[in-house]
Amino acid sequence: MAFEGFYQPKCVRWRSCCGLRWQVLIFLLHLNHIVRGQIRYSIPEEMKKGSVIGNVAQDLGLDLKRLRAGRARIVTGESVQYTELKTDKGILVVSERIDREQLCTDVTPCSFSFEIILENPMELHLVTVEILDVNDHAPVFPNKDIHFEISESATVGARFPLESAEDPDVGLNALQNYILTPNDYFILKKHANPDGSKYAEMFLQKSLDREEHPRLSLKLIAVDGGNPQRSGSVNIEITVLDVNDNAPVFNQSVYRATVMENAPKGTYITTVNASDADGGSNGEIAYSCSKLKGTIADIFIINENTGIISVSGQIDYEKNKKYEVRVEAKDQGGLTDSSKVVIEVIDVNDNAPVINVMSFSSPVSEDAPPGTTIAIINVKDNDSERNGQITCSIDTKLPFKIKSSMANYYNVITDSIFDREAVPEYNITITATDSGSPPLSSARALHLRISDVNDNAPLFDKGPYSAYVTENNSPGMSIFTVSARDSDWNQNARISYLLEDTQISGTPVSTYISINSETGVLHAVRSFDYEQIKQLKLVVKAQDGGSPPLSSNVTVKIMIQDQNDNAPQVLYPVQTSSSLVAEMVPRSADVGYLVTKVVAVDVDSGQNAWLSYKLQKATDRALFEVGLQNGEIRTVRQVNDKDAMKQRLTVVVEDNGQPSRSATVNVNVAVADSFPEVLSEFTDFTHDKEYNDNMTFYLVLALAVVSFLFITCLVVIISVKIYRWRQSRILYHSNLPVIPYYPPRYADTLGTGTLQHVYNYEVCRTTDSRKSDCQFARPCSQNVLIMDPSSTGTMQRMQSEQNILDEPDSPLEVCCI
Repeated sequence: MAFEGFYQPKCVRWRSCCGLRWQVLIFLLHLNHIVRGQIRYSIPEEMKKGSVIGNVAQDLGLDLKRLRAGRARIVTGESVQYTELKTDKGILVVSERIDREQLCTDVTPCSFSFEIILENPMELHLVTVEILDVNDHAPVFPNKDIHFEISESATVGARFPLESAEDPDVGLNALQNYILTPNDYFILKKHANPDGSKYAEMFLQKSLDREEHPRLSLKLIAVDGGNPQRSGSVNIEITVLDVNDNAPVFNQSVYRATVMENAPKGTYITTVNASDADGGSNGEIAYSCSKLKGTIADIFIINENTGIISVSGQIDYEKNKKYEVRVEAKDQGGLTDSSKVVIEVIDVNDNAPVINVMSFSSPVSEDAPPGTTIAIINVKDNDSERNGQITCSIDTKLPFKIKSSMANYYNVITDSIFDREAVPEYNITITATDSGSPPLSSARALHLRISDVNDNAPLFDKGPYSAYVTENNSPGMSIFTVSARDSDWNQNARISYLLEDTQISGTPVSTYISINSETGVLHAVRSFDYEQIKQLKLVVKAQDGGSPPLSSNVTVKIMIQDQNDNAPQVLYPVQTSSSLVAEMVPRSADVGYLVTKVVAVDVDSGQNAWLSYKLQKATDRALFEVGLQNGEIRTVRQVNDKDAMKQRLTVVVEDNGQPSRSATVNVNVAVADSFPEVLSEFTDFTHDKEYNDNMTFYLVLALAVVSFLFITCLVVIISVKIYRWRQSRILYHSNLPVIPYYPPRYADTLGTGTLQHVYNYEVCRTTDSRKSDCQFARPCSQNVLIMDPSSTGTMQRMQSEQNILDEPDSPLEVCCI
């Protein structure tokens, strides 16, 4: 795979290392089984995030399953992790932007290393990624303009050092060449420093003539060798001065000095010296630093009069071990000379060892065998030589040992068998000490826990449990909490609560109750109705998190408690909107006469279903009373002729709940001894009904029906009268005896309705109808009248299961016309 022509993967396995020395091969063969191999990749800088670096699994000879099972991961001591391992594909990709100049400045080759660690068993693989430079920077001059003041007496061949351009790229991408715009007076010569950096000088090839050209403007162009090529330029402004024919000359071409790391500001480093053969102002020399790369300008300072170089900033050996500073001597006539100062930094033991835990396995099972690796640590010291040589140690009283696996890597292994019940955890302190003077050390503590074996099942506090919940509860409310304990530790003691898959009335228990798997709190899934279900019986299982898991069960009974949520329902008398029910009471009824009985029920239970009956309103409260417990309506006194025929009672049925609920029923009572009396008052009963929105329509319809029935009845009555008159005339003139007649059914057409019932009566007829006799008979039904407002004047006799013979106090009079 290639990336813009730069990507060149390189992989080196430890089994077939090319070009490694035999000493390295022998060292690798003696490493324990944890260190398996090392690979190296080369990638260009500025690769996009997610770009593939290489196939780690293939290059290390690992299977993808091994990467996932071993929880392969990248461990690096750097603050920024530039790469990411995709364990599902076994590839290494870029995770952060890599800027070679930021990472390594001008150090080549530029690379960073990290470790890939696998567990079960533990393996360690070293990966080195070399960052190749790309031409992403153009050469830049520190100033926009370069000013020279050159005497016209300057000799041909005089040198004029130019400011160097800076290009943070390296190799071919770094600064490669300088180009000076064509002119008649100066030519350009390029030079290279020992570190490979390039600088240029102008040489005078023709004597200057101030009178002809007092000022010259040139342009210096710096180009690199990248593809595409980048460049930068600076303007050179030359002012021609008069007669200064001697340039300053340094007494050394190269100055060398040393400075201690962390030297305080103002520390003397060295002194540079230049001489000028001119006299007066033309011989006065000023010193300056002509080339200070990066942050060097903040670290060193030179006295322009004395040439003393001293420390002005922080010197860190770990960042730069050597500095090169170019100094310039310039006289008042504008002639200059340059020299180089090489400053070497002496290391000081100012960095303590840094301990990085690459892998740490905690907890460890108490049955782990001796020699089990519990941790891999990496120890680094940024100091050099003896200041960076490290030794690691561990407390000998603990059942652990520390062994070196390879350079800067150590394994912490077990040295005996653990007993969790005796010592459940250990605090392991690892100490790293360098060999500096004085030595510096650091420590890292590891807290190791010993894991238990799952040998105890969860136990409930008690059982079975009983809980109570009031009906009409809110769905989701908490009902009860079950609790179990497990004497094991950690995951083996982590209890989950489950509902066994049982059924209640053919329905899964999960539709009624849910349980919080962590807390054991039982919640109602729905609102319960005591009238539908009175008890729930379920089984709760407590299961630990061991492998294999252990569990125990407990039975929980949930009793539903009744709530007064149902009002009483009146079964009798039936209240309908289409008809009126009237109970008949004879005027001869004695005290305590049973008029009727209000029958009501309440679907609640307990005291919520205890019903009481009260007379709320009556036409004559002194005539009737209602039994408090049985709902029987009886007369309180003797019925007399003064009592109104039409009586209306309102009875309230109330339960004993808190708060109580009630229902009302209206009872119509007709005080009469015969049906004709009731018929005369029937119209008044119907007037008590409510009128609906179509009352006008019903009134018109009723008027039409009544008119039709009235005319019909009038015709029938006249016909009957004529017929009887004729029969009476015939009987009057006849000598035949009068024979009693018993018709099987009597149909009397009155008003606008028809009464169809069977009656037994006797009629004694004479020749004079006015002397006819009428006897009374008992009907076959109880005195209950149903009055239908849709047929005005009609009364239908309700049939009763009880024969009228059982109630001799309720006679029915039938009068014959």
